[in-house]
Amino acid sequence: MADGFNHIHVEVVACTRCPRLRQYCGRIARVRRRAYRDQSYWGKPVPGFGDPQARLLIIGLAPAAHGGNRTGRIFTGDRSGDFLFSALYRAGFANQPESRRRDDGLELKDAYITAVLHCAPPGNKPAPIELDRCRDFLVQELRLLSRVQAVLTLGKIAFDQYLKTLIQIGRITQRRGIRFRHGVQYRLCESEFGPGPDLFASYHPSQQNTQTGRLTAPMLDQVLFEIRKGLSSTNP
Repeated sequence: MADGFNHIHVEVVACTRCPRLRQYCGRIARVRRRAYRDQSYWGKPVPGFGDPQARLLIIGLAPAAHGGNRTGRIFTGDRSGDFLFSALYRAGFANQPESRRRDDGLELKDAYITAVLHCAPPGNKPAPIELDRCRDFLVQELRLLSRVQAVLTLGKIAFDQYLKTLIQIGRITQRRGIRFRHGVQYRLCESEFGPGPDLFASYHPSQQNTQTGRLTAPMLDQVLFEIRKGLSSTNP
């Protein structure tokens, strides 16, 4: 299984399917933000990471221009990551409440984090074709993450793209009645395949959402509490 994840990681980092995104990430890495002027930016597509035996899969939108695109790890080195990892730590899915660098000792426990887009998009607004081009990586990760029992999507784009992925690989046939809202939970079942992972949704922990109070720490804690409760009722 480790070889499978390593293969995906190599493919992600080398990907050139979206010239607009590669150019943008490279430009950000060259110009850099003043606060990080003395740092070397990653400036390439950012792979997912976490526990290969995870029962919780977390899906975000994309690396941040000066977060994951700088550090080389999704949600690492930005305010969104601070918010997310502190919540994962409180819920027992991470060994520490913050992440600043790829080599800072962070370990996810029973959780794996990925994104529907592996390059930072300008203005956090990916083009539909760019999301389509990146979907194959999520397909590969879903096939390797065979123990997943809960999927947490962060934001509506991740929610929609996950459902498109399930339809693409034949896990569900349609998404009628499955709508995004914070705190929602869906039990996705198709008789041909048996019960699939439960789908949970949260607002994305962007600075815009957390600073305006649209997403608070107790709100995210509640979602993770429900996930933890469900996982605790099954065999580890």
